[in-house]
Amino acid sequence: MMVKEGEEAPDFSLPDQNGALHSLSSERGRFVLLYFYPKDDTSGCTKEACGIRDAWDEYKKRGITVFGVSKDSVESHKKFEEKYNLPFTLLADPEGKVVKAYGAAGGLFTKRISFLIDSKGVIQKTYPKVDPAVHAPQILKDFDSITG
Repeated sequence: MMVKEGEEAPDFSLPDQNGALHSLSSERGRFVLLYFYPKDDTSGCTKEACGIRDAWDEYKKRGITVFGVSKDSVESHKKFEEKYNLPFTLLADPEGKVVKAYGAAGGLFTKRISFLIDSKGVIQKTYPKVDPAVHAPQILKDFDSITG
């Protein structure tokens, strides 16, 4: 079951594309975009990641940490990051524990779901049906309306 707006976001600790561990609790004090996606280097996932990359200056200006999560390996994430010059963190969840905790588990692949989490660790906005082509600016607009 997907976590809901107003709920505390489940904490986690996962390795990034360089093998360094990241936890949600270490980002307290900052907004976090936690986005789940099916697979590295596939068309929709690439479109979504590159959209965030292309809007990266605006994410940085607002102080939004971005974590992309899939069940791909650290090595797969590293190749994906390098191929598309992604400036944000990709987290490897090969066992699917975090994917499951957030309700993003779908049959064979992870569902394309995102969460905008506030500086206190509370989910402010859920995105159960992400359109990769417009997701990056949608997040910025919602962030601005929440923090407005």
